[in-house]
Amino acid sequence: MRYLILSDIHSNLEALEAVLAAAARQYDAVLSLGDVVGYGADPNAVVEKVRALKPVASIRGNHDKVAAGLDSSEDFNSLARAAALWTQRTLSPSNLEYVRGLAAGPAIVDADIEICHGSPLDEDFYIVADVDAAHAIGAAKRRLCFFGHTHVAMCGRMDGRRRIEIQTPDGQPELEISLADGVKYLINPGSVGQPRDGDARAAYAIVDLTRGVVRLQRVAYPIEIAQKKILEAGLPPPLAYRLGMGR
Repeated sequence: MRYLILSDIHSNLEALEAVLAAAARQYDAVLSLGDVVGYGADPNAVVEKVRALKPVASIRGNHDKVAAGLDSSEDFNSLARAAALWTQRTLSPSNLEYVRGLAAGPAIVDADIEICHGSPLDEDFYIVADVDAAHAIGAAKRRLCFFGHTHVAMCGRMDGRRRIEIQTPDGQPELEISLADGVKYLINPGSVGQPRDGDARAAYAIVDLTRGVVRLQRVAYPIEIAQKKILEAGLPPPLAYRLGMGR
């Protein structure tokens, strides 16, 4: 079985289209880790593309919750709040209902894979330190736990002696992870629509359970088009500028 892992698309249609083109014929099913909307200028087009992919598991992110009216924006900064409220006004009734219906994580996918947005312990928690990763891996119910939320691609490993190792792509277009017996993995594919690891290219992952590998991958997309749309929509200009910096 091969899965395409998408996370933090954030209404960036150009990034999503580039990922789907690059990943074509490399996967059998899709997993979505949340934050389909927020920040970008194409919430309806992105939601419709995700719906058409028919993910076998699709969970919500914090921006999805706020845009759907399920949570308050009081914890958001001014840029995120403005984008979430704009998104709520812009989504069609059908797409708003889809976003509102996204399940809370974590979710068990199969015998090998679990997905969450923030952490297996809390859907909104940010995993930003080794100790956070250790707690999350320990709480995961499957040997592979995929998460998003931080917009930073990484792979954490914990062996049978509870030793932690963290690996990042470090700007490379691909990082291949060979899955070992007796090891648990906590993997962030990075953000499709708004990477924050200094690499502006769209990020995603391919999991091949038959071969026992996970590939963290990047693909370039026309950032200038996504930026222009954000500005034309009247969204806060910094949301456009940060796309080019990968921050």
